[in-house]
Amino acid sequence: MRAVIIDAPGSIRVDRRPDPGLTGPDGAIVAVNATGICGSDLHFYEGEYPLTQPVALGHEAVGTVVETGPQVQTVRVGEVVMVSSVAGCGACPGCATRDPVMCHAGPQIFGSGVLGGAQADLLAVPAADFQLRTIPEQITTEQALLLTDNLATGWAAARRADIPLGGTVAVIGLGAVGLCALRSAFAQGAATVFGVDPVAGRRERAARDGVIPVEAPAAEAIVAATGGRGADAVIDAVGTDASMTDALAAVRPGGTVSVVGVHNLEPFPLPALTCLLRSITLRMTTAPVQRTWPELIPLLQSGRLTVDGIITTTLPLDEAAHGYAVAASRSGDQVKIVLTPGG
Repeated sequence: MRAVIIDAPGSIRVDRRPDPGLTGPDGAIVAVNATGICGSDLHFYEGEYPLTQPVALGHEAVGTVVETGPQVQTVRVGEVVMVSSVAGCGACPGCATRDPVMCHAGPQIFGSGVLGGAQADLLAVPAADFQLRTIPEQITTEQALLLTDNLATGWAAARRADIPLGGTVAVIGLGAVGLCALRSAFAQGAATVFGVDPVAGRRERAARDGVIPVEAPAAEAIVAATGGRGADAVIDAVGTDASMTDALAAVRPGGTVSVVGVHNLEPFPLPALTCLLRSITLRMTTAPVQRTWPELIPLLQSGRLTVDGIITTTLPLDEAAHGYAVAASRSGDQVKIVLTPGG
């Protein structure tokens, strides 16, 4: 099979690898129909995470089940499924909460050097009954792909931000996760949402969703726009020192900062005393992907929540190197890049 491999920062190639086998009697093999390039993948591409050996990339996938182990009960060969980007054992009390982050064996992410990468023709999925869900009626491939990670992450970010009904929210970072987060914030009761990004084109795109665009850093502008109070909640979908510092400065006393942006490996200089004196709640999470599906699927099916315009480019898998270069440009014209192994 073909797989997208990174050898060194900026070095992407499509290589031939042996077809994967079942991980066990509870596993499945999925032929990948569509796979996304995530902002998290760019940490490898841009050299922020060390590479001790070539890594098969990708943790977002929808595809067709081509093989199952004898213990798999909920999906069958031939069904089109979405794959949770975060994997759990599926059998422990933590996984019983439908949150793979709570897995007692420790959560794993596809395409991070342990599990296989989803940017490939085939993907071996352990604990298939837990990781996979048949794509429901009225859910498109694009919607399903975003349900595997970006939309689930944006939704969880808003959930954990303690947004009051009619409240004010700031979303820092207007990539795919940020756009999902701001739409989720509106769906969860926010009346006013500030969209923060240094790229003008991305701010303009977010403004079409009814947000107030603000150039980063944004704390001073948000505090001024809220009469000196600050936002009730701030969602950081970037996860850099600068964005988290901006978020903590933009939130009101007693407010919540919800971080889903993936930070680098360096310690963050948390202004602990300021947070203490202002009674700020700081939450950080990887998405509880499977837990979000029962909430998000009906919202998408009803049209009350949309992901239109988030996926901006679709390329064949063989053009992965170009896709990564486009994603890394973070231009106003491009948000989410999707690779199609069959295309």
